[in-house]
Amino acid sequence: MSFRLSVLDQSPISEGSTGADALKRSIDLATVTERAGYHRYWVAEHHGTPMLACASPEILIGAIAAATDRIRVGSGGVMLPHYSPLKVAESFSMLSALHHDRIDLAVGRAPGSDPLTAYALQRDRRQVAPDDFPQQLSELLAYLWNRLPAGHRFARLATLPGGAERPDVWLLGSSPQSGAWAAELGLPYAFADFINPAGQEIAVRYRTTFAPTGLATRPQVIAATWALCAETDAEAERLAASSRMAFSLFFQGTLIPVPPIETALKYFATNPESSEAFSRRRRAIVGSPSTVRAALEAVANEYQADELMIVTITFDHGARCRSYELIAQAFGISD
Repeated sequence: MSFRLSVLDQSPISEGSTGADALKRSIDLATVTERAGYHRYWVAEHHGTPMLACASPEILIGAIAAATDRIRVGSGGVMLPHYSPLKVAESFSMLSALHHDRIDLAVGRAPGSDPLTAYALQRDRRQVAPDDFPQQLSELLAYLWNRLPAGHRFARLATLPGGAERPDVWLLGSSPQSGAWAAELGLPYAFADFINPAGQEIAVRYRTTFAPTGLATRPQVIAATWALCAETDAEAERLAASSRMAFSLFFQGTLIPVPPIETALKYFATNPESSEAFSRRRRAIVGSPSTVRAALEAVANEYQADELMIVTITFDHGARCRSYELIAQAFGISD
């Protein structure tokens, strides 16, 4: 296998459970996937939703890193427009000091929320925050890579609490602009195929225009894609109904926890057009181990990916753990 397998966890909240339950299940899933042989485990940032629990990746990263031994742990990603670059640099410097050479910082431009929630996250609400992501990202990298000029007004702040320890920095995106920024800054690039399944040309352009001006000497691509595996194709399709219903309603502006399978099956029986709309907007790899392996290999080839990062949401936590175990076994990465 020419690519690694990793995990992107959105900390789903199942109907009838709590955000606290979801966060504890994320820690459990990290230990399961570490044993199964996955390379890294990233947690996503979302706000103001009853479906996804992780609003602060750095807190969950610390808990997961403490509960595991080998797997890399990081953000997928920190939504930088909400934060001071210095605060992000200090937080991930501390995580790196505590968990030597295991911490990743993937940053993104998207709000991870609706406009009202994004506004509520602002410290200064006298006006909408400026769209200055490139400047924020450059400042963050300057702190982490100790590249602030001697005369810069923030130069002394580049002495971070973690000392020489630093996270590996990735840029997360789903658009041509994010790929262009990653190439220009010499950053490894994680493309959200589970949001935009048309990223092949973006990945090609990133590779061909990559400038080794950062700490990475070559372009690196992660393709983050949605997959669910079960013992049979039919069982996988059945399990997938829960997340499909949740996201179908999300596209319509309705936010709900992940529903039970029977609830979702009844919903699609009376709203078949919702399933069709979901399939048109998102790529979902669903099936038995052989089915999923073939489809994941096709995605990796499409992106020429160095790594596939798998996103999975189910109503039942055990089914989600089992899905990752079956995929690991299908690729032969299990210990």
